[in-house]
Amino acid sequence: MRRPRLALALALTGAVLALPGCMYRATPDPELSAKDKEWMAMVPEPEVDRRFARYMIEDPTGEAPGTIVVETKERQLYYVLPDRKAIRYGVTVGDEAYGWNGTARIFRKAAWPDWHPPAEMIKRWPHVHAMQGGPANPLGARALYLADGTGKDTLYRIHGTNEPERIGQAASSGCIRMRNIDVVDLYNRVGADATVIVR
Repeated sequence: MRRPRLALALALTGAVLALPGCMYRATPDPELSAKDKEWMAMVPEPEVDRRFARYMIEDPTGEAPGTIVVETKERQLYYVLPDRKAIRYGVTVGDEAYGWNGTARIFRKAAWPDWHPPAEMIKRWPHVHAMQGGPANPLGARALYLADGTGKDTLYRIHGTNEPERIGQAASSGCIRMRNIDVVDLYNRVGADATVIVR
């Protein structure tokens, strides 16, 4: 009888998940515009795997507050907060043929952005084409555009997705994909010119 009561108590609070040596605190969803709600409802959401849900945790990166760190092997993105905290989000990363790592900076943020696939992608997959922003667009609800140390566009993005069932996989063409609700949360938190470390 004690186990069901404990499970019920955890379910009712829903706020904190304690694991050995770790503290995972659920964070509320960001506020959404009417367009966000309408368009996000058109992208079916699978049940969220708790390993890739959004949590506030003790910062494992050691980076400065405001930094984004993507751990590709873990399929996790960390947004570093003050006081040694971080928000952890599950992501889709590039598969082995298209993965990348290094340091970049955000040079642009966009809501429901248009998609202009690069020429090399069109060459690989002739069926892809430019698209206006919307629920069918592969960039999803928000996009963060990354530049290298010289300010040149890397052509890599951190963005939403219309394939949320792939979160936790290595399945993209190098970009970092997030659930739409998570990329809205990150977009609202992150500053312009923030550092992004992918490793």
